[in-house]
Amino acid sequence: MPPTNTDDPAYFHKVVDCQWACPAHTPVPEYIRLIAAGRYTDAYIVNWKSNVFPGILGRTCDRPCEPACRRGRVESEPVAICRLKRVAADNKDDISGWLPKPVAQKNGKRVALIGAGPASLTVARDLLPLGYQIVLYDSDARAGGMIRSQIPKFRLPESVIDEEVGYILDMGVTLRLGQRVDSLKGLLAVGYDAVFVGTGAPRGRDLDIPGRREAAANIHIGIDWLSSVSFGHIDKIGKRVIVLGGGNTAMDCCRTSRRLGGEDVQVVVRSGFAEMKASPWEKEDAMHEGIPIHNFLAPKTFLHEGGRLTGVVFEKMMARQDENGRRSLVPTGEPDVTMPCDDVLVAIGQENAFPWIERDTGLEFDRGGMPKVDPLTMQSTLPTVFFGGDSAFGPKNIIWAVAHGHEAAISIDRLCRGEDPRDRPPPDVSLISQKMGIHEWSYDNDIANDKRYRVPLRDKAVALKDVKVEVELGFDRELAYLETQRCLNCDVQTMFSGKLCIECDACVDICPMDCITFTAPGPEDELRARLMAPAVNRGQDLYVSGTLKTGRIMAKDEDVCLHCGLCAERCPTGAWDMQKFLLETAQAGKPCHAR
Repeated sequence: MPPTNTDDPAYFHKVVDCQWACPAHTPVPEYIRLIAAGRYTDAYIVNWKSNVFPGILGRTCDRPCEPACRRGRVESEPVAICRLKRVAADNKDDISGWLPKPVAQKNGKRVALIGAGPASLTVARDLLPLGYQIVLYDSDARAGGMIRSQIPKFRLPESVIDEEVGYILDMGVTLRLGQRVDSLKGLLAVGYDAVFVGTGAPRGRDLDIPGRREAAANIHIGIDWLSSVSFGHIDKIGKRVIVLGGGNTAMDCCRTSRRLGGEDVQVVVRSGFAEMKASPWEKEDAMHEGIPIHNFLAPKTFLHEGGRLTGVVFEKMMARQDENGRRSLVPTGEPDVTMPCDDVLVAIGQENAFPWIERDTGLEFDRGGMPKVDPLTMQSTLPTVFFGGDSAFGPKNIIWAVAHGHEAAISIDRLCRGEDPRDRPPPDVSLISQKMGIHEWSYDNDIANDKRYRVPLRDKAVALKDVKVEVELGFDRELAYLETQRCLNCDVQTMFSGKLCIECDACVDICPMDCITFTAPGPEDELRARLMAPAVNRGQDLYVSGTLKTGRIMAKDEDVCLHCGLCAERCPTGAWDMQKFLLETAQAGKPCHAR
């Protein structure tokens, strides 16, 4: 197995599992340490540079970072990374001095953004300081897209949306709100240098089963219904409500129904509980509010009487695997289940709709009606048209939309400069030793043994009375500090110098995880099996040195290393060092061209 190339920034980036898993690659341990030090504004700006919406995401993110958190390998629950992000947002000072100001001298390039959601807003945030004229179109009267229209206010207050969307709009966006774009050809004829499409997945899937048309007055598409609630068009619902679907939209629908008069609200899912697409915490929140979730039931018929919905008939399903191990749902043959109800919310998925894009523009679509988009550049087959967020690859979440926006902004900037959008700029990377003395370090490696702290919730009796009262109260500063201490500082990397090593094996003796082995070289599969503790997780690399004086090599299993620094403290020659790794992904701008 060849020595590890530690000059490749992807190697140590991958070791910081939380940052690697984040689509926007936010430096998670860095901002957690800043929160621990009470530097909330600095922590907020670290977030704002990468994920753009710290206060919004601190309440609503799907948290891909948390399943990757190394803390989850030593106990059951990861660090509350997402809710710590909110702590920075809730406790920051005035950040106006940190933000880019409107540029007086434009660069002569005009970019149209269609849809005022998180992807488009990210493109605007990245391009405005470079002198681009940004024109933002949206059919709604206020910017924010699905952040504003589909996330209930008891999860995300309007004031937080206004603040963080406002930071971007105040940078000099030309707004065309309340103006629907009905023709891509017409927009291109205006003469924009580039067009970015961030229209989301605006169409909710429907059910075509008996009774759908007859009982239509009380059967609602989930995302449309949530939008109507957000904009004040709907303020009540029937007492008995059935929500069909197992995703996060379904969880928002059922919890919103409880606040608008639904006394008997039930969620019904065709699959099993474990297979639901909703995040685990979303399911927990719904059940905490007294909403049962029924599984393995497929809607068969809407019952109605005199044009009024009276109930839903469900067919019982079961999971079955064929001889190839493929899982499918099949009817059990048991009697159907009938559930009475006054209203049904259909939240079984979302899909894109592009009726405004003419099919003879040169922009190609796949068989599913999705645009063909380069995942590296976010560029369509029409070179000046880019896509991002749900409109690019189907429904995901806000943090993915932000990541797409960053990549699209780089591509648009390079295109407008006459450069190749596929030539991507490298990230900014630094590795800095944390050693201050023989046994003194600039970071604290005394890791707390505390279990994950729970975010306080508003009393249920109060929370369920008002659809705009925020349920989660957030960590206060004391709880936030305690939660920060659970972070294992995974970005403080163990760096090994074979030239300084005398092969005394002192680091092997002191390592609490048996992750360091001095042994004969060999192929990776064979080497993994004969380490001090076999390295079974192939998703995490081995850190392998070159050949040492005795002919052995040093191999460290990054999967189980706790970055405690005991190896560096014990080493008599300084062959081991603890170095803080910081990676900031490239964004549009002159630094991209100067690197």
